Amino acid sequence: MDYATYCEELTREGERFVERARHAEFSAPVTSCPGWRVVDLVTHLGTVHRWAEHLVRVRAPARISTRDMGLSRGPVDAHWLATGLEQLVGTLRASDPDAEMWSWGVDQHVRFWARRQLHETLVHRLDLEGAMGLPSEIDPEVGADAIDEFLVNLPAAASFSPAVAHLVGEGEVLAFVTSEGRRWRRRLDPGGIVEVSEDEEVAAEATLRCATAELLMVLTRRRALEDSRCEVEGRRDLIEHWLANSALQ
Repeated sequence: MDYATYCEELTREGERFVERARHAEFSAPVTSCPGWRVVDLVTHLGTVHRWAEHLVRVRAPARISTRDMGLSRGPVDAHWLATGLEQLVGTLRASDPDAEMWSWGVDQHVRFWARRQLHETLVHRLDLEGAMGLPSEIDPEVGADAIDEFLVNLPAAASFSPAVAHLVGEGEVLAFVTSEGRRWRRRLDPGGIVEVSEDEEVAAEATLRCATAELLMVLTRRRALEDSRCEVEGRRDLIEHWLANSALQ
């Protein structure tokens, strides 16, 4: 997807979240985020949107904490959430996607934030719908991009998700495959996670296979492997090790 599409999809996902939040019980627990209630989820997403907007607007050359930004803290409701979303999308659309700036991921450009915030919002929309007992739908193209973005940036997430550092090995290869025809492969080396390119003819010791939406929910720990329709081929212990240590915090 191109930059304009990321901004469009972010708007769509954000508006879906806002509409859900208008009807949500803010004291309800969010089972996919242990210890959180809906008010915590809404506060988190509204704050992250404002944080990313500030970073992009000032073209931050290094990380800036939310404490140093003086961000709006509420009152936390759907209107506050919608205001932050509007500010974020407006700043992204007015920005050069190729402008250099800090990000916590691989891509050190403005475009990182459009993609990251789309998928941040998507995954938390799943959290909110789960808390409300509602079914979730994910566009397969957006879902596949969310999986790709998650896997690309996972090694860099070790700075704030320390368990990622446990994803090491002796060259074991894992494959993540969708029923729609997408495949990602990763090798666990002594130094960490390494992408396996499509032209490398290596067999996977473990494969996780299911529909795109289901795979995204399992990889992001929004659905337990045992409760999913995913199939595991080969070493289940390797897949379980990956899932136990790859959650972003």
